Amino acid sequence: MKPRTITRRHGVRLRESASRGAVLLCLGLAIGVAAPYAAAAVGDLPGFSAPKFKKPVKAKLPNGAKVNVIADRIAYDGKSKIATATGTVRITYGPYTLTATKVVYDTTHDIFKANGSVVFREPNGNVVEAGYAELSNKFKEGFARHLKALLTNDVTITADYARRYENGVTVYEHAAYTACKTCIDEGGTPIWQIVARQATHDQNNQTLYYRDMSFEIGGVPVLWLPYLSYPDPTVKRRSGFLLVQPRYGGEYGFGLQTPYFWEVAPNADLTFSPLWTTKQGPLADVEWRHRLASGIYDIHGYGIYQLDPPPTSYSNRWRGAVTSKGEFEINDVWSWGWNGTLTGDKTFLDDYDIDNSNLVTSDVHVTGMADRTYISAQALHYQTLLTTEDQSLMPAVLPYLTASHTFASPVLGGELGFDVSAYSLSRDIAEDANNLGTDQTRAVADLHWRKQMINGLGQMITPFAQLRGDVYVSDNVPVDGSASLSESTSHLLPSAGIDMRWPFMAAHGFGQSVLTPVAQIISASNEPDDAAIANEDSVAINFDHTSLFLDDRFTGLDRYEGGTRANAGVMYSLLGDNGGFLRMSVGESFHIAGTNSFTQGSGLDGPRSDLVGAVALQPNENWRFTYEVRSEEDLSAINSQEASIGLTLDRISGSLSYADILAAPEYGRPDRGQQIWGDASYALGEAWSVFSGFRYDLQSDSFREKTLGLQYSCDCMNAQLAYSETANEEIGGAVEQKISLSLEFRTIGSVGGGFGF
Repeated sequence: MKPRTITRRHGVRLRESASRGAVLLCLGLAIGVAAPYAAAAVGDLPGFSAPKFKKPVKAKLPNGAKVNVIADRIAYDGKSKIATATGTVRITYGPYTLTATKVVYDTTHDIFKANGSVVFREPNGNVVEAGYAELSNKFKEGFARHLKALLTNDVTITADYARRYENGVTVYEHAAYTACKTCIDEGGTPIWQIVARQATHDQNNQTLYYRDMSFEIGGVPVLWLPYLSYPDPTVKRRSGFLLVQPRYGGEYGFGLQTPYFWEVAPNADLTFSPLWTTKQGPLADVEWRHRLASGIYDIHGYGIYQLDPPPTSYSNRWRGAVTSKGEFEINDVWSWGWNGTLTGDKTFLDDYDIDNSNLVTSDVHVTGMADRTYISAQALHYQTLLTTEDQSLMPAVLPYLTASHTFASPVLGGELGFDVSAYSLSRDIAEDANNLGTDQTRAVADLHWRKQMINGLGQMITPFAQLRGDVYVSDNVPVDGSASLSESTSHLLPSAGIDMRWPFMAAHGFGQSVLTPVAQIISASNEPDDAAIANEDSVAINFDHTSLFLDDRFTGLDRYEGGTRANAGVMYSLLGDNGGFLRMSVGESFHIAGTNSFTQGSGLDGPRSDLVGAVALQPNENWRFTYEVRSEEDLSAINSQEASIGLTLDRISGSLSYADILAAPEYGRPDRGQQIWGDASYALGEAWSVFSGFRYDLQSDSFREKTLGLQYSCDCMNAQLAYSETANEEIGGAVEQKISLSLEFRTIGSVGGGFGF
């Protein structure tokens, strides 16, 4: 197989963005039917969803293709051999059409002269309008004036004059390009446009040349270049500089990133993106991408020799990181790949605004999918980027295996399947806060069966059963925070249950409603003594209305919900004809027999669980209210609640949310969480708006986030100026302030930067 060509998907190349702006080529469609061409497709920018530019038909017209003419009146002068068509004139030449109020054809010199509302339509939908056009030499040469091209990606191009020559060169005089359709002022000037005194397209070299080019915003030139050349839209990839990006960071000061794209081969490329900083000198940034017959991979490296190392624990002069990812197909069923990050210290990626994640996960994986079978094998490594967290607590997992299969043939009228999960995990030391062990090897397999039945009364009855077996080999598992043990153990854990639902439907004059009582009973063997098993994947638990009717409410497999319990509740939905709705649910779980697997803070630790409920109300498209709650059964106390309201009016839109969740140290919540957050925006006009947002921690009586900004948004442009404050937990909640500016131009690209202090 031949290597596949890489298509550039990230970043915006200056040569590409200009060439896209240079879709001026498409004006040649009006005067060069014999060899049409199209602009390269533009990747959607955030906030824009314009249609892609469609490539024109490039097939040559058959020999002897005739020009068909329809007109109100056609006159022919036999002496001069000139034909004149007037009225509503429509000329068809293969898949192309030309309309005008008057067309004069000189048969001796093979010249068409069209004037009066000249419109040329190309097969892909592009339309070019002109006041006057001349076409000659079987449409290979021509001249047009006062052109306006309407492209299928909602781009408009205008030019005073254009002339096409037989050698494939087209020259445009006083040309302008814009993607704005509605963002224009009262005088008809778009919010932005590219203007050039002359643009020349050399089709043979696939290159465009500009003279006296300027970029205008609101009719005011903000960038001027005396000369510029770049590949035409038929070129997908070519070496050249990309858009310059300004940057700012507290560690490196002001910076300017100057990317250069090098097309090494049709299936490989290098991108050099050095960041020139005022405090620390140049930061090297190199990315290699390579597509092979079976897949693609990339390697991205960063490095710097700091001129003025900050006085921190990571003050080395040499700092850097490497990231890489790849994905390859082995065959139609199997694939493999990797995703890895290696960094010299914990703060490098964040200091240089490369990645602000707190945790980096690296993996190598193999995946197989075929019909009803799924298999995954991984090797995982976790690296913390928090300076307050010890890397020795982070585990490495090799291997981590999961598999599932559902049998095609019914068994006892139901669906039978099995799941398998296995891992071998190790870390340097034990962390006893969440009962995490140092080393543990686990294998779990379960065979599960389920059958859904609907009787004549409309009741939905679903019996289900599961047989689970597991084996654990654990070493240095914390016990009571002061001791540890090592042990091997295995279990066989059967469970069975039945789920019964009975929906009642009613029609109303304004819509319909559905009331559904739900009852479940589940019986399982008691959970084995968990002291010999480290809890690696079931630490967090969030009991609410969404997990009430699960047969096992732990999030992983290291814990197992045993005993006999019953779950009961009711769900109600009201669906309005206008699209509005009301959804409510309430329910409770009852532990009947056996050992309860849950402890304090879960909401499931007693014979009767907390009461869980939820409401979602949206009477119309303008506002919505949601509320979720977990409370004591007698409603004497609320243990967890979340509420949110959203509102959209003529000019105002926003949302406000509140959450209050009690502490549950056994389940990864050492402290009570109580926050309120929201956002709002106000439209000052058709395009201008102000926006704001915040997050406030009621427990610490402090703001965690604040945002205030001004935005201009329309069909072709998005500009945003914002001020933000963020509390940094790593440095004692100190507030980091930042001013950021971003500009996005549809089909051109984006540029932005920030100033932190």
